[in-house]
This record gives sequence, C-alpha cells and structure tokens, in this order.
Amino acid sequence: MTVDGQALPEEAVAPQRGGPLRLIRRLPVSILILVALLLAGLATGALWSPFQNSPLWDVLAYGLPALQEGRWWTPLTGTFLAAQPLGYLLLVACLLGVAYLEWHRGWRVTAAWFAGGQLFAVLATAGLLWLLTVLTPAWPWVQHQATALDVGPSGGLLACIAAAVGVLPAPWRNRAWLTLLAYIFITLLFWGGIADLEHAAAVVLVLGVDRSLTLRSGTVREQRLLAFWVLIVLVAISTIVDYVPTSGPFGDTVPSETLGWSVLIDLGVSVLVLNGLRRGRRWAWLLSLLYAVLNVLLGAVIVLALRLSMEKDLEDLGLNARMAVATGVLWALFLIMLLITRRAFRWRRRPPLGSGPAPTRDDVITALQRHGGGTLSWMTTWEPNEYLRTSGGIVAYQRHNGVALALADPIGDPSDRAAAVAEFIDRAERAGLTPCFFSADDDTRAAGPEGWQSLVIADDTIVDLPGLEFTGKRWGAIRTAANRAQREGVTFTVTRLADERWGVRAQLQAISDLWVGDKDLPEMRFTLGTLAEAQDPHVRVAIATAANGDVDGFLSWLPVYGPEDGVRGWTLDLMRRRPDGFPPVMEYLIGMSAAAFRDEGAEFLSLSGAPLTHDYPPDAGAIAALSERLSDLLEPVYGFRSLHRFKEKFHPRYETLHLVYREAVDLPRISVALTQAFLPGATLRQYAAAGLDIIRRDD
Repeated sequence: MTVDGQALPEEAVAPQRGGPLRLIRRLPVSILILVALLLAGLATGALWSPFQNSPLWDVLAYGLPALQEGRWWTPLTGTFLAAQPLGYLLLVACLLGVAYLEWHRGWRVTAAWFAGGQLFAVLATAGLLWLLTVLTPAWPWVQHQATALDVGPSGGLLACIAAAVGVLPAPWRNRAWLTLLAYIFITLLFWGGIADLEHAAAVVLVLGVDRSLTLRSGTVREQRLLAFWVLIVLVAISTIVDYVPTSGPFGDTVPSETLGWSVLIDLGVSVLVLNGLRRGRRWAWLLSLLYAVLNVLLGAVIVLALRLSMEKDLEDLGLNARMAVATGVLWALFLIMLLITRRAFRWRRRPPLGSGPAPTRDDVITALQRHGGGTLSWMTTWEPNEYLRTSGGIVAYQRHNGVALALADPIGDPSDRAAAVAEFIDRAERAGLTPCFFSADDDTRAAGPEGWQSLVIADDTIVDLPGLEFTGKRWGAIRTAANRAQREGVTFTVTRLADERWGVRAQLQAISDLWVGDKDLPEMRFTLGTLAEAQDPHVRVAIATAANGDVDGFLSWLPVYGPEDGVRGWTLDLMRRRPDGFPPVMEYLIGMSAAAFRDEGAEFLSLSGAPLTHDYPPDAGAIAALSERLSDLLEPVYGFRSLHRFKEKFHPRYETLHLVYREAVDLPRISVALTQAFLPGATLRQYAAAGLDIIRRDD
C-alpha cells in the first residue's frame, strides 16, 4: 500500500476486519507501553499514591543526580512510572498519539522513536543541566533543576507524537507542528521544570531528524495564515502570563492587577498588522518584522546588562524585565518564521511603464468584455500583473530579471494590435527592460517589428462544442466515466465559488492545500492559477460530489469573451481531486462541463496548453534547455506531460502559442525571467537543488 506516493511497511497496512487479536498485532508497542505502565504502577503503588513520596523515588527516578551517583538503570526504571496518580491519565491520553504513529508507520518505527526519544530526552536534559551548572553557577533555576529527579515516559511519548505529526497530510502537518512547538516552548519558558526540558529535547530531536516541518513549501495562503495565527498566539501568551503566576528559567512572577504597558503595545501592534498579514501585505510583514526585532533586542539587552553587572541574577530583575526576556525568545522564533516565509508577502508595485495612470484590473475586464480576448486573456487579470495603456489597447506584463514579460496578447481592437505591440516595446526599452511576449497568438507574432523572432512554446488544446456528442468508440472513456458516476451516485454541479455554501468551499480549499502542501517547490503561477483566482465571480467552478456529500474533485473555468457578445468559450485552469475519491473524476468533470457549456451556447472549451511540453527546434537555445530542465523537474509534481496525453482523450484541435522576442541574445535573460514568473516563491536553495542556474536580482 502507498500513502502520498510512499510505500508503507507491511505491518502498517490496515486490516480489513477488526478484532482484539488484529488490534494487538497492529499496535503491539502501544499496548506494551500501556501494560508496562499499569504493572509498574501496581508494583510500586504509584497508581494510587504519589510516587515522589515513596522510598523508591531516589532508587528508580532518573535525572542528573541519579547519573552522577552511578544509578545507570534509572532511565529504564523511571520510564514506566508517574510521579502522581493523575499523571497516568495524561500518559494514557498521550498514548493515542503513539497509537496513531504505529497505525501509520508500523511497530518498528514507533519502537525506535519511543525508545530513542525517551533515552535522548533523559540524557540530553542531564547533559545540558550539567553544562549550565558549570557555565552559569549563579542561575537559580539551573541549580534547582540540576538537583531534581523525574519519572515517566513523556520524552518518548512526545517523540512519538512529534513523529506522528509528520505523518499528517498537508496543510495540517505544518499547523500541528507549530501547535506542538508553541506548547513546548511556552511551557518551557514560563513553567519550565525538568519534564519540560525533556519534552523539548525529544521534540527537537524529531524535528531535526524527521524534517517534516516545511514552512517554505506550503501554499502562499497557508504561510500567511500561519503567520497570522502565530502572532495571535504570541499576543495571547503575553497577556495570559501577565495574570497567571509562572515559574520558569527567568524567575517567578505573580499575577498583575492592571494591564501592563508592554501588553497594551503588543495588542496595539497586532490589531494594526493582523489583517495585513492574513492578506499578504508587505507593509504588515515589515512592521511585524521590526516589532519582533525590537522585542528580541530588548530581551538581549536585559540579559547583556545582567551579565555585565556581575552582581545580579534573573531573580533580582523586575517582573517586566523577566517577562521581556522570556517573551523575547518567543519573538525570536516568530522572527525566524517571518524570514522563512518572506516571499508570501508582496512589496508595493513598481512604477508603471507608462507616463500616465496605469489601467486598473477593472479597466482590463471592461476592455476584455468590449473587445474580446484569447483563451489566456483572463489570466491577465491576475496579480501580480502590471498594465500599460497604449493607443492600441492594454498590455499586461510582469517584470523579472530585467525583462518586461508580456502575457498573452494585447487587449483591444484587433486592428490596433501592431500599434499596441510597438508601443509596449518602446516603453519597455526606454525603461531599460528587455521586452518579449509569452503565449502570444499568430496575430501578435505577425505584429512584431521586422527582424523579431519567435518560438512555439505551447499548443493550445481546443474542443469545439457545437454539435458535440459523446458517441462512438473514440468517446468511450468519457461515457464510461459518466456511467460509473451515475451508478455510484456522483453528481455534477457547475457554479460560482462564492455561491457555494461554506462546507463546500472548505472542502475545495482542503483538497487544494493537500495537493500543494507536499510539493518540494511552491505553487506555480503566471499561467497557472490558484483557488484565490477561482473565487472571482466571473470564473465558473465544476464540482463532482460523492453520494455521501464529499467533494471528489473540481475544475475552474476562465471566461473567454467575444467582442461585444459575452462569453464565447471557457478555458480550463485548476484541476484538483481528492486522492481517495472517484477515480475517473477528471474525465467526468471535463465531459460534463463540455455538455453544460454546449447547452449554454458556448463555442469552445480550451483545455489550455500544458506548459513545458512542446518539442523545440534544434536552434531554440536557452529556452529549449530551460523548458526541458523545468519539465523534468516539475513532471513528478505537476505531471504536464501526462496531462498533455490526458487531454488527447477529448480529441482537440491545436492552436500554437509563441514566445516573441527581439534576438537570440535575449533568450538567456528571458529564460531566467520565465523561471521566476512560473516559480515566484522559490528560493535560491530550491533552484540550486533543482539544478537550475537562476540568479535573483532586483529589477
């Protein structure tokens, strides 16, 4: 069996039928831990009386004193005991995380994480405390913890829970990781005992070995939401600890009777930036970054002043100072997160190429509805496109690597195409940019200045709708999918996303996040949209719903306007499916969409030209090399070649799309610009790992 493309061990394959014996075979480690806890509790009386008051405490409990005195057996004997009877309930609850890991990864992996995590937590904590007693002999908290003993398997249990988090599907994996890390660091900083140190050691071990926390590869939306929620948690903790007594590494605190000035500032800043972070505004990211840096510096200055005084320790500091040091650590973690996810937040746009006010998105939509456009024209309405108004219409473009990369064709009267092309080229060259047109049709190619060159970069797949009937042998796969859907109770809906109820929208978001979250590269953009673009009321969404109400898959369709006569066709953009849903859901959705749009009077469907799948001539140079390397890299992720073959099931006709450029010497620069346009969130490290020689520079 495989999950997310990875083979599971044989013992991790779920049994088809239940039963106690099968459960024992499936979860032997979890059951053995539970039995060992109960037997040890019965043998020592720890099940009904506090074990820390028992004469066996000093003999069986582990910790730095036990190891210094030669009680080497304590990491084993102390593992299956609890200091308080109530602790057994908490340990049994934590065993659910162990069982989840064992259910999905098998008993060998679970046993390794439990034993390794527990031993590492005990020994690493003892080693760290010994080192701190040598380096910071005046730190009361360290001296107290260095003499403390502990019992319980919480280190191993937390290691298994952290490993189980790595099994969760995206985007819940990152969310669960941040929740677990928040718990670990908050309890350590504000209520830090020896057990909290052990928990932190175990979780950090899994984090370093498993490497399943991947903030940078999540969707842009997910990165923004995580920053949003982490800031809320930070401010909530800052407020709570002002009213709850704490006893952590930075000293004891007592509840405050009034709201502290630092809490008021935190609340004010968070109210100012929270919505901006959620919406991906760069100013909100920058303000959050600066405020995090100030909090980190404040804590660092206090610690530095304390070290320079040589006469005080943390216990002598005031309440506000101790809290500033503790929360400074949390702000440092938030600062690291902001830096990792920085590309999810946009700078303000650069000045437009034209001298007058740049057209707005509404202007572009109005021009499309008046003059019509090609199959890719609606993509010009997406962010982060910029617009140039010319005497012949509007040109949408992006700037990357010193290239003005025009997307599709100029929007306007077809008779003014040559003027629009010439004016865009002139404006771009005056701004010191290299102009080119990507995915242009034959008319734009012909409108280029004398001497300009072109390459065919994609074949748009067009399905004509008038008279379309799914009859005959050639349409057998589509009929089979429709008949199977009818038998299994799968229903089809073509709608607008904003008109759907919240439950359906949430399922679509979950399917999309699941599809994107496990990719090693960020979402592709430029000519590939996201669910954010599908929310536009002009865009239609086709949904396949199972008999139980689960969404099995969905498509988004972009409008193609004709001159003065409304929508004349639809272009396929998003294709998303639930991994365990209706198998032929894509064939079903496209076939049913074609029939629905045919009945509405549409002329055609464009199944889009799959990027990076065209066969280039021998003289294509850098563009061909880049296309081949990107295609090899992205094929396992996006499946462009297999997608191109899939679309052949609908027997389309083809229309060529071109890259129009000045001369061959521009191609290396254009190839870098295209890479940055398609993968705007990728880092230099990701480019290097992919074997792409990309140099990022400010345009």
